[in-house]
Amino acid sequence: MKTIITALDFSDASTAVLEAAINMATKQQATLHIMHVLEPSPSYTAYGMTPEEFPAIQVFQQESQKRAEAKLNDAVSQATKVLVDVRAELALGSPLTAIIDYAKKISADLIVIGTHGHGAVAALLIGSVAEGLVRKAICPTLVIPCKS
Repeated sequence: MKTIITALDFSDASTAVLEAAINMATKQQATLHIMHVLEPSPSYTAYGMTPEEFPAIQVFQQESQKRAEAKLNDAVSQATKVLVDVRAELALGSPLTAIIDYAKKISADLIVIGTHGHGAVAALLIGSVAEGLVRKAICPTLVIPCKS
């Protein structure tokens, strides 16, 4: 096992997920790819407007990206205290699709992801990235449960 991805959503569960991924990468002397996926915001056209009519959405998107980059950099800094080879990936799109595509691109050996434990009803209605990865990923997926 030489290439591990951990996908973080920066929720409360992310700390445990990152720790588990760092632990796995340390034991395997693997490269750790820390990933975050920004879901696209609704476009101007969804509201029937032009960018000039709704400038706040562009400001919101830029601020979201800045915050994600800062949190991603913090996670990389934490991992580099222990690991030699840590990489960051900030993607835009559907989290499930983006993680699967990135895993294929780098030939990942393992994906480490957290789950929120929203329950059966939420999983049925909105699905789960963790569940989708377990079913569709090209490599094993380790799911770290959220501690309530």
